[in-house]
Amino acid sequence: MKPETNYYTMRSILKYLLFSLFISTATGLSAQSVTDLITHYQADRGALSRTYSVQPSDQHFDRFEQFYNDQIQKLETLNFNNLSHSDQVDYLLFQNSLNRSLYFLQEERQQYNRISSYLPAPDEIMEFIQLRRRGHSIEGQKVAEWMNSWHHDVERKMNQLEEADPLSKRDAAYLSNAIEELKDAVEEAYSFYYGYSPDFNWWVESPFGMLKESFESYAEIAEDHYDQEKEVVDESGIAGNPIGEDEINRRLAFEMISYTPQELIEIANEQYDWTLREMLKASNELGFGDDWKAALEQVKTTYLPAGKQPDLVRDLALEAENFLEERDLVTIPELAKETWRMMMLSPEWQRIAPFFLGGETVRIAYPTHTMTHEEKMMSMRGNNPHFSKAVVHHELIPGHHLQQFMNQRYATQRRMFRTPFWGEGWALYWEFVLYENEFANSPEDRIGMLYWRMHRAARIVFSLNYHLGNWTPQQSIDYLVDKVGHEYANAEAEVRRSFEGNYGPLYQIAYMVGAMQFYSLRMELVDFGQMNEKEFHDAILQNNSIPVAMVKAILTEQELSPDFESDWKFGDYIEGM
Repeated sequence: MKPETNYYTMRSILKYLLFSLFISTATGLSAQSVTDLITHYQADRGALSRTYSVQPSDQHFDRFEQFYNDQIQKLETLNFNNLSHSDQVDYLLFQNSLNRSLYFLQEERQQYNRISSYLPAPDEIMEFIQLRRRGHSIEGQKVAEWMNSWHHDVERKMNQLEEADPLSKRDAAYLSNAIEELKDAVEEAYSFYYGYSPDFNWWVESPFGMLKESFESYAEIAEDHYDQEKEVVDESGIAGNPIGEDEINRRLAFEMISYTPQELIEIANEQYDWTLREMLKASNELGFGDDWKAALEQVKTTYLPAGKQPDLVRDLALEAENFLEERDLVTIPELAKETWRMMMLSPEWQRIAPFFLGGETVRIAYPTHTMTHEEKMMSMRGNNPHFSKAVVHHELIPGHHLQQFMNQRYATQRRMFRTPFWGEGWALYWEFVLYENEFANSPEDRIGMLYWRMHRAARIVFSLNYHLGNWTPQQSIDYLVDKVGHEYANAEAEVRRSFEGNYGPLYQIAYMVGAMQFYSLRMELVDFGQMNEKEFHDAILQNNSIPVAMVKAILTEQELSPDFESDWKFGDYIEGM
């Protein structure tokens, strides 16, 4: 190649690159850059979480508040109108996620500020941890002086706390956790130097031992520094944390749900009334007339002998898979059918999960030898074959196992936006669809499936009334026993799980609300011939776990804007039921 030819070729390439840069700047980042932004965010958040690992701490809050605000600014540089529809969806999901994360970070910081005055030497301890992270050499004698001082500060803070008014149970647990976090971080830093720095062991071993013991004692004292009588408002002994109407509305907005709590309670009552009418039909078929609780009682007596439940679960799982494939309702990959398995729930777990849990592994609640006779009977009665008919496919296929299997393989950039309104809503939606398709083989099966549908409607009623401050935990237990026919111990476990378990305040309403969203969308697209059922179900699974309003936006190609707010009245279909 001649020199002048090479020169003109290089000049042409440079002009093309400059033109491409101009186009990118003028139109915003390319469509693929939305996914890139999300991917980089997830990696950056993970790196920062590992670096600023002492949670809670001012250092952690400061860094992540800056991080979320920086990410919001980056997102706003995108030209929304020039993005593809799919990337507009990702933009809105990411925007919602960032605003949500920032809000909850600031909420947690307020809680941290309420207890921070009881934390010993947080700034000095964090400085020591930071020096360790970068491997700075530190004189053993100096570290010994620090730890000796921190030990005395822990003792002072303990005395201060014991003389102070009781905290709320939630803040007491939070303080105890913050103390444990400091202890663990100091211990990790101590382990870094121990045995490697020549004078470290001689100076630091004894002061560290005293400091660790004082931290452990302080964490125990802090955890119990609340007024138990004040926290427990009724005879149930269950202590929760009602969040109030404003917070419910805020969290519903993050889920892109346009109903108020009161409207959702009304919709749930309508769902319950429909289910009760169906229950009465099945009760009459069994010869119990309108005494549906007597029919329910009869169904509960069909429980299997101890040790036989796994066989039932396997049979019900295979029955559901065959039923779906014979009717061509959804794609089920062979590997998904091959890779699920089961395990048994411990008696301790059954105190808060008296039925099934699921995913790739279905977890079975059934009696063990350590339970009392009453506990054994309630477990068997509450997990009889007809009740299980609606639960096994909820946990495995087409429920949680199938959805998790697909989430790992399609639109994976959206996995960080997962929501129980999609996850639990999808699994319960299939109970709707299979009931319509006569998956139940008998009146007993229908009663079993309807029992769970009643239960999901009741969850909305009791959990929202509790968080609105209208009901106590005991009223919630009594409601489940009366309106759904729960065994008392199972109702108590359900309420305890809802208010003391590791679940968000809206988790229990997500089942029925999410199912109604999917069902309403199915009516709009499948019943009117825009998609067949298999296309509809596959499209949902291949767009990952996101607020269902965004599923609707994708499947209907809804016009979107950066300030999108859903006004979807998905409960309207109930009026025609």
